Amino acid sequence: MKELVNIASIKENEENPRYIRDPKFKKLVKSIKEFPEMLEKRPIVVDENMVVLGGNMRLQASKAAGLFEVWIDKAIGWSEQQKREFIIKDNVGFGEWDWDILANDWDSNQLIEWGMDLPEFETDDLNEVDNKDISDDIDSLFRIEIELENENEQEKMYNKLISEGYKCRILTL
Repeated sequence: MKELVNIASIKENEENPRYIRDPKFKKLVKSIKEFPEMLEKRPIVVDENMVVLGGNMRLQASKAAGLFEVWIDKAIGWSEQQKREFIIKDNVGFGEWDWDILANDWDSNQLIEWGMDLPEFETDDLNEVDNKDISDDIDSLFRIEIELENENEQEKMYNKLISEGYKCRILTL
């Protein structure tokens, strides 16, 4: 059921393993600003609770473009498995993947069946790692959490840190 709704009523899907890096995201925002009518033909897919199943990046880009309303299509009566399957199948060809979320929360055989290209590892290499004590080879990982006032500040800080060579990912809590 397609309808035009207030953008604030839609909830981003925190478990969506897909994202678009900054240059492509800026292009998406520009595209939406220039031609917002296209969103009616490619609405954001949500479940009964208004959680995004397809279109997380379009939702974020629509907000960044200053839209107050967007088109949605409600998937009513879908099982949790159908919702999870849609999230992957809808995003197979676009953006980039968060491999940590995929590795921890998704079945790799199912992802392959749905058309995803997963990195392949040689089993000899994996067995070698399994049988080797690598505790001395593990590098420490250090993180810092920065609280910012709004998305604009977050984007500026992200761009600054990326330009300085830091590995970053955007989180909204």
